[in-house]
Amino acid sequence: MYENLSQPLNVEKNIRLYTGTGNPQLAQRIANVLHLELSGLKLEKFANGETYARFEETVRGSEVFFVQSIAGQNVNDLLMETLIVADAATRASAASFTVVIPHYGYARQDRKAASREPITARLVANLIEAAGVDRVIALDLHSNQIQGFFDIPVTHLTALYQFGDYFKTKNLDMNNTVVVSPDMGRAKVAKKLSDYLGCEVAIAHKSRPKHNAAEVMGIIGNIKGKTCIVNDDMIDTAGTLVGSITKLKEMGAGDIYISATHGIFSGPAIERLENAPIEECVVTDAIPCAVANTVGSKIKSISIAQELADAIYAVYADKPVSGVSGGNSEM
Repeated sequence: MYENLSQPLNVEKNIRLYTGTGNPQLAQRIANVLHLELSGLKLEKFANGETYARFEETVRGSEVFFVQSIAGQNVNDLLMETLIVADAATRASAASFTVVIPHYGYARQDRKAASREPITARLVANLIEAAGVDRVIALDLHSNQIQGFFDIPVTHLTALYQFGDYFKTKNLDMNNTVVVSPDMGRAKVAKKLSDYLGCEVAIAHKSRPKHNAAEVMGIIGNIKGKTCIVNDDMIDTAGTLVGSITKLKEMGAGDIYISATHGIFSGPAIERLENAPIEECVVTDAIPCAVANTVGSKIKSISIAQELADAIYAVYADKPVSGVSGGNSEM
């Protein structure tokens, strides 16, 4: 049928960007950076709560990118929404489907800490692959090992250097500043941030009797009278964090700043942070926060839209992810 073609087919890669209901504001910021339209996906719920998804434009042969933060009180709905959209794209003959996950739900359940527990982070990875996803772009996963749960490519980004740039604008005296790792597991990340800022590092030693509860037992390093930057990957209820801050103050810490990629802010978290003895709590816009950057609030937000947009373009253009904000953006 095609034997008489005199010219080779001119096949161009088409890019399409869509958003779920998890964080449409961030998706729009990414679209603005990439100069793309963010539309064409219909998401609804049936009366019984089931999710319905349909692309309102053709995605045949297109490189489809879907932005979805899997967090919040409807975390399970957002996960299911992601799977359904991926299935819809696959059945609509998309060339590839990449899911951009600024916050990866269930990431804390990445190992069996006790007998008869699930490894839910692996289960979510299996579900994502089974739905037809070809690639994942993630931001500051709870642990690097989650990348190994996938048999598809994972671009793992970090907001660490965005935080570093933010604190550089505060004109802190780095000779009197220390980055504090909230536990032994974050020590390597804390060291990277301290090296980037040119200051010292300290490590908090904690015991954790149950979920969302921990107690600082001691500090490795000198924090007395120094400005402390506590860096973590997420803040959930903030109970453990505020308890740690109180303990740091008792040990003689000076001004305290908090930075965390994922501000989940469950329950009384925001109230706890606003009343805590801290200068600021800096998070990214990976998860929406209504009070961030409002007048009088200690909670500040920085955007990771540029970094995610760079990663999307690199995947689309089949190029390595370039360094941003003074360092390599990949973990």
